[in-house]
Amino acid sequence: MTHYFDHDPSTASEPVEVVWSLPDGQLRLMTDRGVFGYGSVDSGTKLLLISAPAPPCEGDLVDLGCGTGAIALTMARRSPDATVWAVDVNRRARELCTANAERNAITNVRVVAPEDVPDDLAFQGLWSNPPIRIGKPALHELLLNWLGRLAPGAEAHLVVQKHLGADSLQRWLSEHGHPTDRVAIGAGFRVLRVH
Repeated sequence: MTHYFDHDPSTASEPVEVVWSLPDGQLRLMTDRGVFGYGSVDSGTKLLLISAPAPPCEGDLVDLGCGTGAIALTMARRSPDATVWAVDVNRRARELCTANAERNAITNVRVVAPEDVPDDLAFQGLWSNPPIRIGKPALHELLLNWLGRLAPGAEAHLVVQKHLGADSLQRWLSEHGHPTDRVAIGAGFRVLRVH
Protein backbone atom coordinates (compact mmCIF):
# COMPACT_ATOMS: atom_id res chain seq x y z
CA MET A 1 0.00 0.00 0.00
CA THR A 2 1.27 3.47 -0.87
CA HIS A 3 1.14 6.23 1.73
CA TYR A 4 1.42 9.98 1.22
CA PHE A 5 4.63 9.89 3.29
CA ASP A 6 6.35 7.34 0.99
CA HIS A 7 9.41 8.66 -0.84
CA ASP A 8 8.23 7.45 -4.24
CA PRO A 9 4.54 6.49 -4.40
CA SER A 10 3.75 3.46 -6.53
CA THR A 11 0.07 4.42 -6.88
CA ALA A 12 -0.84 5.21 -10.48
CA SER A 13 -1.00 8.93 -11.18
CA GLU A 14 -4.47 10.40 -11.67
CA PRO A 15 -4.26 14.23 -11.44
CA VAL A 16 -7.30 16.23 -10.34
CA GLU A 17 -7.48 20.03 -10.11
CA VAL A 18 -8.85 21.74 -7.01
CA VAL A 19 -9.82 25.40 -6.90
CA TRP A 20 -10.18 26.85 -3.44
CA SER A 21 -11.02 30.42 -2.47
CA LEU A 22 -9.32 31.97 0.54
CA PRO A 23 -10.05 35.43 1.95
CA ASP A 24 -6.83 36.62 0.29
CA GLY A 25 -7.42 35.02 -3.10
CA GLN A 26 -7.97 31.83 -5.00
CA LEU A 27 -5.58 28.88 -5.18
CA ARG A 28 -5.57 26.51 -8.14
CA LEU A 29 -3.96 23.25 -7.08
CA MET A 30 -3.27 20.14 -9.08
CA THR A 31 -3.57 17.12 -6.78
CA ASP A 32 -2.66 13.51 -7.44
CA ARG A 33 -3.02 10.06 -5.94
CA GLY A 34 -0.27 9.09 -3.52
CA VAL A 35 -0.08 12.66 -2.18
CA PHE A 36 -1.89 14.07 0.85
CA GLY A 37 -4.93 16.14 -0.14
CA TYR A 38 -5.93 14.23 -3.26
CA GLY A 39 -9.00 15.82 -4.85
CA SER A 40 -9.58 18.41 -2.11
CA VAL A 41 -8.10 20.76 0.42
CA ASP A 42 -8.77 18.85 3.65
CA SER A 43 -10.71 20.38 6.53
CA GLY A 44 -7.68 20.60 8.83
CA THR A 45 -5.62 22.53 6.31
CA LYS A 46 -8.57 24.87 5.71
CA LEU A 47 -8.88 25.53 9.45
CA LEU A 48 -5.15 26.27 9.72
CA LEU A 49 -5.17 28.65 6.74
CA ILE A 50 -8.23 30.53 7.98
CA SER A 51 -7.38 30.71 11.69
CA ALA A 52 -3.60 30.98 12.02
CA PRO A 53 -2.15 34.48 12.40
CA ALA A 54 -0.23 35.84 9.43
CA PRO A 55 3.23 34.34 9.08
CA PRO A 56 6.26 36.60 9.65
CA CYS A 57 6.74 39.12 6.84
CA GLU A 58 10.30 38.11 6.04
CA GLY A 59 12.96 35.52 6.71
CA ASP A 60 12.79 31.79 6.16
CA LEU A 61 9.50 29.99 6.81
CA VAL A 62 8.77 26.28 6.50
CA ASP A 63 5.79 24.11 5.58
CA LEU A 64 6.65 20.68 6.93
CA GLY A 65 5.00 18.00 4.77
CA CYS A 66 3.94 20.35 1.98
CA GLY A 67 1.92 17.89 -0.10
CA THR A 68 0.36 19.77 -3.02
CA GLY A 69 1.42 23.11 -1.54
CA ALA A 70 -1.81 24.56 -0.09
CA ILE A 71 -0.06 25.72 3.09
CA ALA A 72 3.29 26.71 1.55
CA LEU A 73 1.69 28.72 -1.25
CA THR A 74 -0.62 30.52 1.17
CA MET A 75 2.31 31.40 3.44
CA ALA A 76 4.30 32.61 0.43
CA ARG A 77 1.44 34.77 -0.84
CA ARG A 78 0.84 36.28 2.60
CA SER A 79 4.56 36.96 3.14
CA PRO A 80 5.98 37.87 -0.29
CA ASP A 81 9.29 39.07 1.19
CA ALA A 82 9.89 35.74 2.96
CA THR A 83 11.30 32.53 1.54
CA VAL A 84 9.01 29.57 2.16
CA TRP A 85 10.66 26.15 2.28
CA ALA A 86 8.10 23.55 1.16
CA VAL A 87 9.49 20.30 2.56
CA ASP A 88 8.25 16.81 1.77
CA VAL A 89 9.78 13.34 1.55
CA ASN A 90 7.34 12.42 -1.26
CA ARG A 91 8.81 13.05 -4.73
CA ARG A 92 5.37 13.35 -6.36
CA ALA A 93 4.31 15.90 -3.73
CA ARG A 94 7.40 18.00 -4.44
CA GLU A 95 6.69 17.91 -8.18
CA LEU A 96 3.07 18.96 -7.60
CA CYS A 97 4.03 21.75 -5.20
CA THR A 98 6.58 23.11 -7.67
CA ALA A 99 4.03 23.05 -10.51
CA ASN A 100 1.34 24.60 -8.30
CA ALA A 101 3.65 27.47 -7.32
CA GLU A 102 4.20 28.14 -11.03
CA ARG A 103 0.51 27.94 -11.94
CA ASN A 104 -0.33 30.42 -9.16
CA ALA A 105 2.59 32.73 -10.09
CA ILE A 106 4.16 32.40 -6.63
CA THR A 107 7.93 32.76 -6.82
CA ASN A 108 9.16 32.80 -3.21
CA VAL A 109 8.78 29.06 -2.55
CA ARG A 110 11.66 26.56 -2.49
CA VAL A 111 10.42 22.99 -2.78
CA VAL A 112 12.88 20.48 -1.34
CA ALA A 113 13.37 17.10 0.29
CA PRO A 114 14.16 17.35 4.03
CA GLU A 115 17.84 16.56 3.52
CA ASP A 116 18.18 19.47 1.07
CA VAL A 117 17.40 22.16 3.65
CA PRO A 118 20.67 23.77 4.79
CA ASP A 119 21.58 22.61 8.30
CA ASP A 120 22.33 26.14 9.53
CA LEU A 121 18.97 27.61 8.50
CA ALA A 122 16.83 28.95 11.36
CA PHE A 123 13.14 29.43 10.60
CA GLN A 124 11.03 32.43 11.58
CA GLY A 125 7.86 30.33 11.44
CA LEU A 126 6.61 26.82 10.76
CA TRP A 127 3.13 25.80 9.60
CA SER A 128 2.18 22.17 9.14
CA ASN A 129 -0.54 19.59 8.86
CA PRO A 130 1.96 17.02 10.13
CA PRO A 131 2.02 13.37 8.99
CA ILE A 132 0.33 11.90 12.06
CA ARG A 133 -0.01 8.48 10.45
CA ILE A 134 3.76 7.86 10.35
CA GLY A 135 3.38 6.72 13.97
CA LYS A 136 3.97 8.40 17.29
CA PRO A 137 7.74 7.75 17.70
CA ALA A 138 8.54 8.94 14.16
CA LEU A 139 6.21 11.94 14.52
CA HIS A 140 7.79 12.98 17.82
CA GLU A 141 11.28 12.72 16.35
CA LEU A 142 10.22 14.71 13.28
CA LEU A 143 8.60 17.49 15.31
CA LEU A 144 11.43 17.82 17.83
CA ASN A 145 13.94 18.05 14.99
CA TRP A 146 12.09 20.77 13.06
CA LEU A 147 10.86 22.72 16.10
CA GLY A 148 14.49 22.81 17.20
CA ARG A 149 15.26 24.71 14.00
CA LEU A 150 12.99 27.65 14.89
CA ALA A 151 14.73 30.96 15.54
CA PRO A 152 14.45 32.38 19.08
CA GLY A 153 10.92 33.72 19.59
CA ALA A 154 9.54 32.03 16.47
CA GLU A 155 6.34 29.98 16.58
CA ALA A 156 4.94 26.94 14.85
CA HIS A 157 1.29 26.34 13.98
CA LEU A 158 0.18 22.73 13.62
CA VAL A 159 -3.24 21.36 12.75
CA VAL A 160 -4.12 17.92 14.11
CA GLN A 161 -7.35 15.93 14.26
CA LYS A 162 -8.74 15.56 17.77
CA HIS A 163 -9.35 11.82 17.35
CA LEU A 164 -5.78 11.34 16.07
CA GLY A 165 -4.28 12.71 19.27
CA ALA A 166 -4.27 16.51 19.07
CA ASP A 167 -4.78 16.94 22.81
CA SER A 168 -2.14 14.39 23.80
CA LEU A 169 0.30 15.92 21.29
CA GLN A 170 -0.30 19.34 22.81
CA ARG A 171 0.56 17.96 26.27
CA TRP A 172 3.58 16.03 24.95
CA LEU A 173 5.03 19.11 23.21
CA SER A 174 4.62 21.21 26.36
CA GLU A 175 6.30 18.48 28.44
CA HIS A 176 9.23 18.41 25.99
CA GLY A 177 10.17 22.07 26.15
CA HIS A 178 7.76 23.53 23.60
CA PRO A 179 4.89 25.29 25.41
CA THR A 180 1.81 24.74 23.27
CA ASP A 181 -1.65 26.23 23.33
CA ARG A 182 -4.78 25.79 21.23
CA VAL A 183 -5.70 28.72 18.97
CA ALA A 184 -8.63 27.25 17.01
CA ILE A 185 -11.05 24.34 17.03
CA GLY A 186 -13.28 23.20 14.18
CA ALA A 187 -14.43 20.22 12.13
CA GLY A 188 -12.81 17.83 14.62
CA PHE A 189 -9.40 19.55 14.37
CA ARG A 190 -7.22 21.59 16.69
CA VAL A 191 -4.80 24.30 15.59
CA LEU A 192 -1.88 24.29 18.02
CA ARG A 193 0.55 27.17 18.51
CA VAL A 194 3.95 25.93 19.59
CA HIS A 195 6.37 28.39 21.25
